This record gives sequence, C-alpha cells and structure tokens, in this order.
Amino acid sequence: MMPGRTGCLNDNPLSVSWCDSAWIPMLNPSNIMDYFSERSNPFFDRTCNNEIVKMQRLSPDQLINMTGLEYILLHGQEPILYVIRKQHRYSPTQVTPLADYYIIAGTIYQAPDLLSVINSRLISTVHHLQSAFEESSSYSRYHPSKGYTWDFKERKVPEQVTVKKETQAEVPSSKFQRERVDQLLGELVRKFPLPMPTQQKPVTDTVEVRTEPRVDIKTEKPDTPRNMKPPPEKKPRLN
Repeated sequence: MMPGRTGCLNDNPLSVSWCDSAWIPMLNPSNIMDYFSERSNPFFDRTCNNEIVKMQRLSPDQLINMTGLEYILLHGQEPILYVIRKQHRYSPTQVTPLADYYIIAGTIYQAPDLLSVINSRLISTVHHLQSAFEESSSYSRYHPSKGYTWDFKERKVPEQVTVKKETQAEVPSSKFQRERVDQLLGELVRKFPLPMPTQQKPVTDTVEVRTEPRVDIKTEKPDTPRNMKPPPEKKPRLN
C-alpha cells in the first residue's frame, strides 16, 4: 500500500501526520531511522547529515564528528512508540534541539512546542469562559420595576433516566501501557532536575520570662467585740 499523509505541512506542521502501512509490521529500533528517512515523509529534510552518511554508506556513528542538521533516535519503547529528534550539531558535545517527532503505531507526528501548548490551553479556556458567560446571560431578565432577575423555568433540563451499565471485566494492562512514559519522564527529570529547596534552620523565638518577687500581703482580721478590751481606767492625779 502507498504511504499516506494528512494535513498540509506549509500551514501547520502540528496538524500533519504521515505513515507507510508497508513498514508498520516490521518497525523496530534498528530500522526506525530508515523508515523516518523515506522520501515521501514530509518531516525529513534531505539536506541533513543522515542523508550524506546514507549516500556514502558510512556508519551512523560518524554523525557525531559532523556539523549541521541531523536526526537521532531519542527514545524507543517497543512495540509502537519511538521519538526522533531533529537537532543542529556544532561539535561532538554541543547540539541545539530544533524539533521532536513521535511515531505511534507507524504514524509520525510532530510534537508541539511549549508555546503552542500554552496558546492552545489559553484559547480553550477563553472559549469555555465565554460560553459559560453567554449561557448565564441568557437566563437574566430585566423589569423596570423589579430590575434584573434570573429565570430558569424556560430552559429546564429534562430529567435523564439513568441506565445501569453492565460491569465489564477488567482487562489486564500491557507492559507498554504501564511503562510507556516512565523512561521519557525519567530522562526529562535527569536533564532538567527540579530545584531542591534550601533547608533553613528553624527560628526559635526566645521569650524572656521575668519572675517578680512574690509579696505576701497579710490581712489582719478586724477586732471582734469579744476581743476588744476596755480602755484603762483613769485615776485622779494627786498634787
């Protein structure tokens, strides 16, 4: 069968996909680069070093000693997932990534960049917010004497009858489904480690407690009539 391509690469490469059904049953890490370098693949640049190595029948290891545009197999997760990177090499140790392509079940897609992902999320968020605002505005009513009110009677949603679905037997997941992104995430964490928080010593506030001397105040009981003594008797003074 002839290879197929969907979308237009000139408009937006993120909406383009390419596959060749004749290769799909035979794809493996050893021939995935040959599959990607097919002439009908719109993502492959013929001026890259991979094409020069292929024409001169050199070893793919010679790419590290060349400068310019090249493609490498960044990650392979058999049987259906492969990631190929397009990069510009300046030296054996210095490269600049340009784009990433992922192959799922033989179909090649271009991975979106961070700007495209953020724009897509923002557009989707604004669309949902605008739809919610228009929906809520449709329920508002205005009366000169009452002002604005809400009327939900006209658009009452009919009650839906819930139908119990038969419980399906759980199908065990494959090894690829369990580990399909572990290696990609691990590689990203190794290349871009998360900043470790600096450990700060806990600050303990010292509170000085001053103890004042205790003063005991003794209260004397007032004299009761029983305890009262009569005043001394005055004697006449003799001259």
